[in-house]
Amino acid sequence: QVQLVESGGGLVQPGGSLRLTCKASGQTIYSINPMAWYRQALGKSREMVAIVDGGSTNYADSVKGRFTISRDNAKKTVDLQMNSLKPEDTAVYFCNIDRWGTQYWGQGTQVTVSS
Repeated sequence: QVQLVESGGGLVQPGGSLRLTCKASGQTIYSINPMAWYRQALGKSREMVAIVDGGSTNYADSVKGRFTISRDNAKKTVDLQMNSLKPEDTAVYFCNIDRWGTQYWGQGTQVTVSS
C-alpha cells in the first residue's frame, strides 16, 4: 500500500499563486512510477492536470504555462506550483501514483480561487 497526503490548498484571489505538495509513504515508489495531479470541480468529472512520468511532464491545455509539476524522489514528494490562478481552477486537487498498474489516491485538498 501507498499512502498519499496532499497539503497546500486554500483560498486565493484571481491572479494569485499556490503550491501544492503531495507526500508519499508506505511501499517503495520508484521514479518510473508516474505521479500526477488531478482535480475535480463541483458537478464535474475528475480530470488530469499534470503528470510526471520518468523524465517527462505533461499538462492539461487549460493549465499549460501557468502550472508546473515537480518531483523529488528522495523525499517522495510531488509538487504542483500554480500561478496566475483563475476562478475556473477552483476544485479539489488529488495526488495520484500509478505503481505498476495499481492506482493510489490522496484524500484531496481544496483550492478556491475567488475575490
